[in-house]
Amino acid sequence: MKLTQVRYFSHASIILICCCISIAFAASAAAALFSVPDWVELSPNNPPPARSYLAMTYDPVSGKTIAFGGLDGTGYLNDTWSFDGTSWAHIATPSAPPARAAAQMTYDSVTQKVVLFGGFNGTYLGDTWLWDGSTLQWTQATPQHHPAAVTSPMLFPDPNGRADLFGGYDGHFYQLTMWQWNGSDWIQLFPPKVPFARSSAAVATNTVTGEVVMFGGLGSVNPNNTWTYDGTTWTLQSPAVQPLLVYAASAAFDPSLQGVVLFGGGSGGVDQNTTWLWDQVGATWIQLSTAQSPPAREGAGMTYDAALHHVILFGGQVNENVYFNDTWELISTPTPTPTPTPSATPRPGVTPRPRPTPHPRPTPQ
Repeated sequence: MKLTQVRYFSHASIILICCCISIAFAASAAAALFSVPDWVELSPNNPPPARSYLAMTYDPVSGKTIAFGGLDGTGYLNDTWSFDGTSWAHIATPSAPPARAAAQMTYDSVTQKVVLFGGFNGTYLGDTWLWDGSTLQWTQATPQHHPAAVTSPMLFPDPNGRADLFGGYDGHFYQLTMWQWNGSDWIQLFPPKVPFARSSAAVATNTVTGEVVMFGGLGSVNPNNTWTYDGTTWTLQSPAVQPLLVYAASAAFDPSLQGVVLFGGGSGGVDQNTTWLWDQVGATWIQLSTAQSPPAREGAGMTYDAALHHVILFGGQVNENVYFNDTWELISTPTPTPTPTPSATPRPGVTPRPRPTPHPRPTPQ
């Protein structure tokens, strides 16, 4: 961090005072930026039954994290849950989307509703459902147009506030079309460039800068890459460091860390428990060194809960037969104010790692 330059005056005392003020201000600002991230397991009341490949997002209207459906190892689920930081609550609704796993949902700030699309329950699904946080009800939308019925699409907030959808797997092909929900219909978008076709990628939107970040997934063409989207154009990034190629990883933007956080995912059939941060300024990934970590998993729900000011993670599975119902939050604890020095101080809590050799998962049949 550059210290504020002090203009030279004729009086040495004024120079000294100004320099002291500048150093103190810089140290204070640095203290706000330096934080040590860590995962903390919560013990909420009434947690949902264990599951993976659920849909989960934060709903600003109700001020709670909303989770829907998933797979529990014996069947597909269609129950709806909310989390307020202390307890999970099962929400009984007169109607709900049919049971499914690998659907995705996100909040549309224009219509102020949560949009859910796609998934799989023995059949690839292409229906659209809307969650109203003021009435706590699901309503099935009847759009004239819609994306192909797919499992594991990427659904995320567009920089303009709308809900955007990219990709997914239709049982035969990975998709690379992009759509936007306009409140009553899906409108296909045609950016000048789109990522390689894929499903099960980790995606999240930096709500401060409006940058969408997408990494990994499954695809016929190598998905071991990072893409960003500014609302108009997708850009293939070339980070010096990036995670192992993972599918069904979880991602969310954390304002306190000023970046998109990525956790876990499967890699070559081996589930991971590493935590990464996308550094937008440096255009690279940084591995976060946390004292604790959720166990390795794929298919977990993760979102930033604006009411709690933390990233929340729930559920997931490991080894295809162990399902979780644990709840974790990612906290950022400020460190003591560092002593200003002429040289840069490495950011504590983050450890750059060499880029590992990816182990792609075989394409599903």
